[in-house]
Order: sequence, then structure tokens, then C-alpha cells
Amino acid sequence: MQDTNEIIKKVRKIEIKTKGLSRNIFAGEYHTAFKGRGMTFAEVREYQYGDDIRNIDWNVTARFNKPFVKVFEEEREMTMMLLVDVSASGDFGTQVQKKREMMAEIAATIAFSAIQNNDKIGVILFSDKIEKFISPQKGKKHVLYIIRELLGFEPESQKTNVEDALVYLTNVIKKRCTAFVISDFIDKDFRQSLTIANRKHDIVAMQIYDKRESELPSVGLIKVKDAETGEDMWIDTSSAKTRNIYHSNWRKRQENIRQTFSHCGVDYTSISTDEDYVKALMKLFQQRM
Repeated sequence: MQDTNEIIKKVRKIEIKTKGLSRNIFAGEYHTAFKGRGMTFAEVREYQYGDDIRNIDWNVTARFNKPFVKVFEEEREMTMMLLVDVSASGDFGTQVQKKREMMAEIAATIAFSAIQNNDKIGVILFSDKIEKFISPQKGKKHVLYIIRELLGFEPESQKTNVEDALVYLTNVIKKRCTAFVISDFIDKDFRQSLTIANRKHDIVAMQIYDKRESELPSVGLIKVKDAETGEDMWIDTSSAKTRNIYHSNWRKRQENIRQTFSHCGVDYTSISTDEDYVKALMKLFQQRM
């Protein structure tokens, strides 16, 4: 259990960093990438220079023999949900920071971006059960509460079940929302629940991983422990064959994850704990424009 004063210091540090990012870097990208998903048709008017040709109403254009475009209005507010994996595997980290710490920073950045655009933000913390649900609300005070929970929350379970988290989202959030699933996705297949959730909501997936999960260094015989099952195992990392099998298994798992998101039509990015997550988020946001 982390000391309260230590958590407060971390909250303040993350607030300063992520609030600046969301205000100075992500403001426009967030607005364009996600606000555009909550548009309602308003009227048709004549085409003007600079209008997006994708909004041309071809039926009206053909009728009047000159181009007309559809005009949309943004819905007054959106709901953003953060589904954050708090299972024990998130406590692993050999590079700049632990996976769970990076997940918290990314979630905080998205949360600050949401409130700056007058959106509601809610959270589902999950392991292999729903650990905590924070209903969507607005405001800085609410975001700071979310960050405190992300940093200081102690889950009851160590394991992971992405499927249950997606089913819970589908059942508890009635109105269409944009939901970020932030996890290492070390879990069994969850394609069916993802497909159903993405029909109702706009799902975005972010995989956070550590470099050592993709490749082993050659450092001789080492003892490793599965954080979620508690199982110990000895690995001879000096063996090139062992390192190759380890890396091959990682690549297969990554390809399976990629295919899952592609099949379900879900936007997805994978970020290592030694990478700059700002660049990854910018790229993801820009892909959605």
C-alpha cells in the first residue's frame, strides 16, 4: 500500500505533465478525432471553398445541378470511459517506468483532454473482475480523483479478464460513448465481447508492454515469476534457442492481438514503457481524423 503523501506527490506530478500535454498538444487532435464521432445532421447548404468533399450531398447536388454539402452539429457533450487494467502484470517494468505507471499517465492525459472539451469522463478498473466503477462526470476535481485511484488503488485480484470488463461496459453505459481500453492484454480471447461492445460504443485499444516481454537478454540462468499466477520458472537466457522461442511466442501473441482488433474494427496502438507515448497518442488521434 502506497503512502498517502507519496500518492499526492505523484498525482501532482502527473497533473502538471499531463494537463500541459492535453492543453498544448492534444487539444485539437482530441477534438477532431473524437468529437467528429458525435455529430448530428443539421441542414444542407451550397458548397463553399474549403468544405470537406466527403460531406457533399450527391442527391441534392444532382437535383440542383450544383454542389451542396451536409452541415452537422456537434452533440453538446460526449462521454469518455477509461477501462484500465489493474491486474498484477501491470506492476512489471524494467525500463523507464512500470506498465501501470504509464497506463495512469496516458489515462490522465485523456481525462484532462476530455474535461477541456466539456466531456464527461468515467473509469472502470478491472482485473479478472470489476474492481471499481467511477461514473462519468465533468470537472478537474473529478479528474484528480480518477488519477488518485489509478495510482493508489489496490486490486483484490491479481489476474486479468478483458472480456468481463467489456461486457460490464456494454451493460452499464447506456448511451454511446468512446471507451479507451488500456491494458497489456495478457489474457485469453475476448473477440466476441469486443465485437458487441464496439457495435454499441466507439472502442479504442491501447496496449502497454515492457521491452523484456518481447525479448530476453543473455544473462545466464534466471528465475522469473508470473505475477498473476505466482508460478516460478527458471530460464537459461544464455541459450540462443530459448531466446528465439521466447521472441517468437511474443510475435505470435502480438499478431493475434492485432488480428483481433482489426477483425472487430477497433483502432489500436501498442506502446512500450521506454517509448514516448505522446508520439503514439498523436499518431492514433491523427489516424482517426
